[in-house]
Amino acid sequence: MIEIPKIKRPDKKIVKKIEELGSATVSGTLYGMGITNPFIMGPTTKTPGKSVAGPAITLQFLPKREDIYNEDEYSDPELQLHRHALYQTEPGDVVVVDAMGDMTSGVFGEMMLTFFQGRGGAGVVIDGCIRDFVHAQELEIGMWLKGVTPNFHTQTNKYPSAVNIPIACGGTLVMPGDIIVADDDGAVVVPQNMAKELVESAGSHSDWEVWVRQKLAAGGHLKDYYGRTVWSKETDDEYKKWCKENNIKYISLEEEMKHKKK
Repeated sequence: MIEIPKIKRPDKKIVKKIEELGSATVSGTLYGMGITNPFIMGPTTKTPGKSVAGPAITLQFLPKREDIYNEDEYSDPELQLHRHALYQTEPGDVVVVDAMGDMTSGVFGEMMLTFFQGRGGAGVVIDGCIRDFVHAQELEIGMWLKGVTPNFHTQTNKYPSAVNIPIACGGTLVMPGDIIVADDDGAVVVPQNMAKELVESAGSHSDWEVWVRQKLAAGGHLKDYYGRTVWSKETDDEYKKWCKENNIKYISLEEEMKHKKK
């Protein structure tokens, strides 16, 4: 029997707030908190307009070596670890795969991704490929991939080695249970132990970005509005008034900066 480590899942309310922030705001906020590059480079969206956030189930692939792995695809399907990664799925989960950027092995196919969706999975982030994309693209899950291929998972030179261990996906460390937020900008890793602080820190930033977007759309100048550190007292007073009118908590620049430095 294969034993797979369980992941610790974060509070769903925190995950929802992170999804609403989006990957760009999350990445910028994490930078202010000391995480300089949480971006998973390589996988890009194959489901434009889709955004997800959820805890990471991790799957690692390694190069095949005959004394370690010398099986055909269906010799014993229940020994295939990529299946066991999907078996861990709970609603809202995101499967993150280090497939070493390989463009010849299809980590999952349509049937396995259909199973994942049926279990409530939100999306997959794969530094590698899937196959059966012609049908998989009709699913409702989000998919961030490096590419697609007609080959099955061990057809060439890679095999699934471990589930729910620390992995390097696109050169970025992903711990099991980390929160993944992914949209058209890409996929970003939020350390689970920093999630609550991130939401608190990003909240005020997100609010003033809404206001700035409105001012710029109405003809306002970048030098007057974009970049809170350049605001004049008059601009800040204008923002404070907007917060009051929209029942939004006003947070001063000084308070925001202090929070980021914690």
